This record gives sequence, structure tokens and C-alpha cells, in this order.
Amino acid sequence: MPVPVSLVGRSVRLEPLDVRHIEPLAAAAAEDRSSYAFTPVPHGIEATARYVAEALAAQEAGRAVPFATVRVSDGTVVGSTRFCELDYWQGPVIWPPAPRGPVGDPLAAIPDAAEIGATWLSARAQGTGINTEAKLLMLRHAFDVWGVRRISMRADARNARSRAAIERLGAVLEGVHRAHTRGLDGLVRGTAFYSILDEEWPVARVQLELRVATPRIAVEPSRPLISA
Repeated sequence: MPVPVSLVGRSVRLEPLDVRHIEPLAAAAAEDRSSYAFTPVPHGIEATARYVAEALAAQEAGRAVPFATVRVSDGTVVGSTRFCELDYWQGPVIWPPAPRGPVGDPLAAIPDAAEIGATWLSARAQGTGINTEAKLLMLRHAFDVWGVRRISMRADARNARSRAAIERLGAVLEGVHRAHTRGLDGLVRGTAFYSILDEEWPVARVQLELRVATPRIAVEPSRPLISA
């Protein structure tokens, strides 16, 4: 399974998630929670401790690679994101297809496909370009280091702003699973699924690098720019 790694850009640093991030993550999530209607974000120290423990358990099981999102300018923790749904295609073909763990030495294995999800940012970090650069860092690592064939992302189908943000990454809509699950508001929701394939990555990378290189003016979003 992939080992934890730090990914560093101009405005954001993605650090391997650790228990030392519990208090700063709780502080980040407490700023203004009005934009978290579609995304599960822990509230309070106890909930954040559970959130981190669950993420680290998924990492230990080889199902996720979680990060704390840190603003480079002042070292402030402003959110979290992760690779999840890690899928390994080595070894004999299994049927029906389903995500499976690595074949052989798990410490040497790298995934053939993965999802980027569980992403959230503090209110003051939203709209500043941090999310875009964090996605660029993760996509670079997935495609250029791991050599994955596909990266997936998903969002509540009702979240038009989040879906637009995903599409601006160069992701292609695969479809909407109607009445897919319950949303945080208790209502049955559809889920929009997106992906970027390895052959699409070179074009998407150029576009993302141009976006990250262009200065941005911070805005106060009324709805989240994050995936669920």
C-alpha cells in the first residue's frame, strides 16, 4: 500500500494526517459551518478525534491515504483531504469486479486506480486557490508517481458549485447514480461520479498548472467548493 507522503506547493502543503492535527482541524472546522451542507465535517474535539482515528484506521487497512491541508504562508491547518477507494489490478482476474487489496508485498504495492474525496476546507480557506493547488498536487502524485489509470471524484448531485469545481479540474462526468444514498440532510440524494483517465491527464495538468499560476482574489463562498 502507498506510504504516507508530504505534497508541497506554493500555497498549500498536504501533510500525512496524524493525531497532532486533531486540535487544529477542530479549530478550522469551527470557523463558519454554513458551507458544509453536503460534506461531512467533524464538529468539536471529540468528533474530530474520531474522524482522525477512522481515517488512520483506513490508512492502516490500506484503503486510504489521508492528509491534513496546511496553508504554507502561516502554517495553519485549514482542512483535510485523502486518497480513498484504492484499487489494485495486479494478479489474476476476479469476477465480478470489485476493489481489492494489493497482491504480494503490501508495502511495495501502488494502486492502479483511486478516488480523491473526503475534502473540506475552513471557511476562510475556501475560494483562495488552496483547493485547486491541493488537487493538482494529488493528481500529479497519483498519475506521475503511482502511475494510476484513473482517478475518481464524486459529489452530491444537488451541489452544482462543487460539481462545477470538479469539472474545472478536467474531470469527465461518468453519470449520476439516482437515489444513490441519503444526504447529510436526511433526504435521498443522487451522486454525480467523475473521473480523469491517464490519457486525459497531460491536458488536464497543463490547464490546472495555468490556473494555479494565476493569482486569485479570496472570496467568501456561499456554498462549498468541495467534493463529498
